[in-house]
Amino acid sequence: MPPTSPFSKTASTAAFLPPEPPPGGLCAIHQPNLFPRLSTLAKLFAADCWIVLDDVQFTRRDYQHRTRLATLDDPGHRWWLSIPSHLPRGRRTTVGEVVMVEPARSRQRTARTLQHYAASPHWPAFRQALAAVLDAFSTSDRTAAVAEASARALLNLLGWQGRILRSSSLPARPGRSQRLADLAAAIGAHTYLCGSGGMSYLDTTPFAANGITVTPFTAPATGVWDTARDISSIWALMRIGPCHLVGDLQTIRSGQSRPTAVRGALRGHLARADALVTVAGLGSSSPSGHCEQTPAADALPRNTVPSSLLRPAQGGTAASARRRGEGSASAQHQEERS
Repeated sequence: MPPTSPFSKTASTAAFLPPEPPPGGLCAIHQPNLFPRLSTLAKLFAADCWIVLDDVQFTRRDYQHRTRLATLDDPGHRWWLSIPSHLPRGRRTTVGEVVMVEPARSRQRTARTLQHYAASPHWPAFRQALAAVLDAFSTSDRTAAVAEASARALLNLLGWQGRILRSSSLPARPGRSQRLADLAAAIGAHTYLCGSGGMSYLDTTPFAANGITVTPFTAPATGVWDTARDISSIWALMRIGPCHLVGDLQTIRSGQSRPTAVRGALRGHLARADALVTVAGLGSSSPSGHCEQTPAADALPRNTVPSSLLRPAQGGTAASARRRGEGSASAQHQEERS
């Protein structure tokens, strides 16, 4: 499957990426998450191939149909963006079988809610990427299609050049570790990137039998990465911009800092994207078409979100505390299944 979005109504920056890499390399296996958290996006970006885990049981407390957003100037003010979904087979429904209840209304709500970030100087680039996600609401009735499209859009915006395949199309035997090992072997991977939660249960024996190395993946925990496991990566993207964020992601991927080369390559990538955006009448990611310095924190515009959508990071009612606890449990469960 090619790395670009399958939705063709809107031009994508991924159209200018080189051909997909050959089989092999680093593999990440993860459920499709709606506008994934930065820790998840970083793991996908570090891989040469992302296998979308779409044939495992859907869990409402995970992130396959929802994402936690935060206000631009205060990541402690958070609220959920969710896609109301129906499980045709009840609790036995797999991720790929989940159906959106009201796709048109969910599309409108998604577009309206994400307008909160329009005050960011990096909004124009994200708005172009968002178009493909909004298209997914009308090209499929499956929640997973929108979630996958949202992750694709973010990866494409950051210049990721990997492949995306689905577990439902690959052979694998039952058993947690055996299944993951079979999926990685099916694409010829030599390394499996495993989240910190997964390392607590993973049996490396079936991986070793296939000549696959299991490598723990850990994201940074400072700066914008302080909230990497808690809120959508959209916040970091809108806060520091794609140029700076991709520099961090490349450093994680390669293990060494290459900011000059990476940002230089992305300048050309975004400049070509700007040409498409201008033709489409969507504006430009910056006046010059180049990466710009991120404004100081106190220079970023303050944004307002309806108080009914905000969920305080600390304090609040007992009900909100329980919801925060569910979110933490969900994050842990998500990592364990990846």
